[in-house]
Amino acid sequence: MLSFFSRLGGILLVAVALVTAVIDGTKSIAASHLVATPLGAHWMEFFPESLNAAEANIRHNVAPWLWDPVMLWVLMLPTWVVAGALGAFFVWLGTRRRRTFGLA
Repeated sequence: MLSFFSRLGGILLVAVALVTAVIDGTKSIAASHLVATPLGAHWMEFFPESLNAAEANIRHNVAPWLWDPVMLWVLMLPTWVVAGALGAFFVWLGTRRRRTFGLA
């Protein structure tokens, strides 16, 4: 059951990556130069309160050094890169492993 939800979440994240890549691609064609919208811009546009809450939570409850170099770097990456990488990881995590019997 856990593998099903992992694959489902992974497929949804890959779909988000595909949609955001197409949106950035159309913006790039219209602007005649590469446009890559960072994850932080999308997060701030759709859920601004949760971004501020995540920053406060990470700074106070996890580690202050985790927000400044690590999370800010992730938030500056294009959305399709982050969503695609997380989606591929969750799809891989949800795949069933084949059992091999005997010597390979």
